[in-house]
Amino acid sequence: MKALVLAGGAGTRLRPITHTSAKQLVPIANKPVLFYGLEAIADAGIKDVGVVVGDTADEIRRAVGDGSDFGLRVTYLPQPRPLGLAHAVVIAREFLGDDDFLMYLGDNFIVGGITSLLDEFRTQRPDAQLMLTRVPNPSAFGVATLSADGRVRDLAEKPELPASDLAIVGAYLFTPAVHAAVRAIAPSDRGELEITDALRLMLAQGREIRPTVITGYWKDTGTVDDMLEANRSVLEVLEPAVEGTVSADSELVGRVRVCAGAVVRGSRIVGPALIGAGSVVVNSYVGPSTSIAENCRVEDSEIEFSIVLNDASISGVRRIDASLIGCHVQVAPAPRVPSSHRLVLGDHSTVRIAS
Repeated sequence: MKALVLAGGAGTRLRPITHTSAKQLVPIANKPVLFYGLEAIADAGIKDVGVVVGDTADEIRRAVGDGSDFGLRVTYLPQPRPLGLAHAVVIAREFLGDDDFLMYLGDNFIVGGITSLLDEFRTQRPDAQLMLTRVPNPSAFGVATLSADGRVRDLAEKPELPASDLAIVGAYLFTPAVHAAVRAIAPSDRGELEITDALRLMLAQGREIRPTVITGYWKDTGTVDDMLEANRSVLEVLEPAVEGTVSADSELVGRVRVCAGAVVRGSRIVGPALIGAGSVVVNSYVGPSTSIAENCRVEDSEIEFSIVLNDASISGVRRIDASLIGCHVQVAPAPRVPSSHRLVLGDHSTVRIAS
């Protein structure tokens, strides 16, 4: 079995972060979200991985290399434009050959990995297998409708009126039967080759598509809110450790990891929280669900439920909450601007001015 990992796309919902960084490399708990997927693929026993790349190809190549750090053999597959998931299968035809394969969306985050899903597929070997989960906003996803006996009855891509709340999670399993289907479909109204259209064609042809409904944690990390929520989820199982330096006048509460070379002085850190290697936290409060990457500085500030990328500086700011702060960012107080009040008041007025 091979894996096809989709790591193209512009990441427009994460701008301005993705103006200078691939969305698949934005970190969750100080590790790029793409790496979680690659590790899950390796844990499931797959070795050969094709990575579909677009405009951020060079950055993905630098981060992933030849895949040996993950125990994988990586082949890069250029996709000139993001023309749909089924189009990614089309351009990967030569790499995939006649092997079964896993298609994994590189910006998706699945707690617990995919090993059990692959074991089920290898045992049953349907023509396709989908991972589904219930979501409150199904119109934002591919949606599956199941019959009374639990079989896939229909599929739709981002329907305005969803027939169910079962979203397709970003991990698909296919036999080579999918190749004929992706070549037979036409672009949708969005101008893309939709994998849901290919799956619907397979259903019409009598192919077996097996659903697996999961109840564990899954996130499509396409928005800031999704990134923050995925970050919180990973930090909640963080193993606390102090590998750096924490002064006697500092306090660590709960699951807190201070990485090697990090320094905490005169500060209170309430976990789950992660302080990256080489970072300095001075006279500050770092609250729950916060990850601070490498070589950052937080001084005389308060921050919680946030992600701070490497080499950022936060000084004299209270308070930062639910934020994603990019690399080399500097956050500091604005200079005080003299203010005045011009008043025209009638007799016997009472005015209270905060100053």
